[in-house]
Amino acid sequence: MADRVLLSAGQGNIHECIDVAVKCGLGLELMVFANPDILDGAWRETVEAYRVFLEPVPGPVMLHGPFMDIAPGSPDRRANQVAIERFQHAIRIARSLNAEKVIFHANFIGAIRADSYRRGWHERNVVFWNEIAEYARQYDVVIAVENMWEFDPEIIGAVLREVDHPNLRACLDVGHARLYSDVPLKDWLAALEPYLVHVHLNNNDGVSDMHRSLDSGVIDYHRVLPELRSLSNPPSMTLEMNCLDDMLSSLEFLELRPPGVNLSGCRAGR
Repeated sequence: MADRVLLSAGQGNIHECIDVAVKCGLGLELMVFANPDILDGAWRETVEAYRVFLEPVPGPVMLHGPFMDIAPGSPDRRANQVAIERFQHAIRIARSLNAEKVIFHANFIGAIRADSYRRGWHERNVVFWNEIAEYARQYDVVIAVENMWEFDPEIIGAVLREVDHPNLRACLDVGHARLYSDVPLKDWLAALEPYLVHVHLNNNDGVSDMHRSLDSGVIDYHRVLPELRSLSNPPSMTLEMNCLDDMLSSLEFLELRPPGVNLSGCRAGR
């Protein structure tokens, strides 16, 4: 099965990403609707503009949902309500753009290792994600929960198993798994495989979340890619990088960059 690859398209590089996507037969993961300034501002106008922008894109379209300071399942009911409203808004935008998936962060606070916090977080998030998944079902959108600071894949995996909803799946960020946990990738895959529909690919120096190209960092993608491709249902993949040149370099690594695609200069995604 051929890789289903998307580019991470932000406000600063949307048109360049579309150009590459058209030439290479790729999809796009849109970052613009993760921005609270857009969601609280000219989001309708942005949706209308993106409808036109996305017409020539041959591959799948996905949204990265809002994540900054969002606390799904927070014990603070007002904070939790903000998460609900933000996520529901993103789901409606995804439907209006015919985006098949929305990526949301779980945002477990990995620095808190107390068992009581983990138990309470799990119980609240089972309720939270069940309700959000049911909302997504109404709009025919699949939501994929992404790991960030989670040090154990079972933090997310246990919630997905208990909710057991067809519109609630997983997005594995390979860079985050390398940075914020000591669990080998094979164990992340074993825990999440029944729900895994998407992955974020990038590299880093083992210290900071740098979003570098696949061939520039401590993660050996010569090993990672075969593991992903060997899954019974290989997930789609976003080259989640801030610099367009890093995405182009990664397309070469994946042997997906055809001759003639020659866009130079680092253009930030977000």
